[in-house]
Amino acid sequence: MAVILVVDDDESVRGLVSITLESAGNRILTAANGEEAVAIYRSYADQIDVVVTDMNMPVMDGVQEILRIRMTNPGAKFIRMTGDCADRCPEGVVLLSKPFSIEKLL
Repeated sequence: MAVILVVDDDESVRGLVSITLESAGNRILTAANGEEAVAIYRSYADQIDVVVTDMNMPVMDGVQEILRIRMTNPGAKFIRMTGDCADRCPEGVVLLSKPFSIEKLL
């Protein structure tokens, strides 16, 4: 079982991704924006295996979120969910292009 932090400002996307990953046996934490994600990550840094995050969000976008989480844990793992593959993104982040299938997510 992995502990996965799911970050997306769209409640329906966040919910669908969370339910899908949870039904596969994972423990899920959620955040509605990058600022919430950073706070949650800092509280559970030793437990979170991967962060699945949207890139375009209000309050704090995915790029800033990733950079701040890496200040806590430089080895943190990320999967970015985006419909725009041209998004700038820190090195070492896996891309999951929207729309994606359940099989691709898993």
